[in-house]
Amino acid sequence: MKPIEFTAVIQKNGEMNAAFVEFPFSTEKLFNKKGQVKIRALFDQKVEYRGSLAKMKSDCHILGLTQQVRDQLGKRFGDEVFVSLIEDNEEREVEIADDIASVFNENPDAKSLFDKMSYTHRKEYIRWIEEAKKPETREKRKVRMIEMILKGKKGI
Repeated sequence: MKPIEFTAVIQKNGEMNAAFVEFPFSTEKLFNKKGQVKIRALFDQKVEYRGSLAKMKSDCHILGLTQQVRDQLGKRFGDEVFVSLIEDNEEREVEIADDIASVFNENPDAKSLFDKMSYTHRKEYIRWIEEAKKPETREKRKVRMIEMILKGKKGI
């Protein structure tokens, strides 16, 4: 499949530190989908991103740019970015480190609930733990993750 390419202005989502670009094409014509479309994107030919085109109370679909992506690009709100994307039909798996897997082994109910979550929510939990700078913070976050999952909290 040939990538879909366009240039767009990075926009700010309300008062939040959240950014997006508008997808200037019809997802219905290109992907035969009106709702969310999972994609793989390449920003400015250098930063890869796996996410979704989403319809968020807007006339067109949008593609979010995380703070991490913006930092890697050196881009801010109002800057232009070149986007190349394709539909992503690959299964989305979250890699779980051995120490996190062992916590799930001790808490099979939490693991079962975790496995039923969306890829994005599972990814958020694992990233939150892995971003801990100190070992004791990592341990606290693993315990907290299990508690939150068992209470029905889908994400961080």
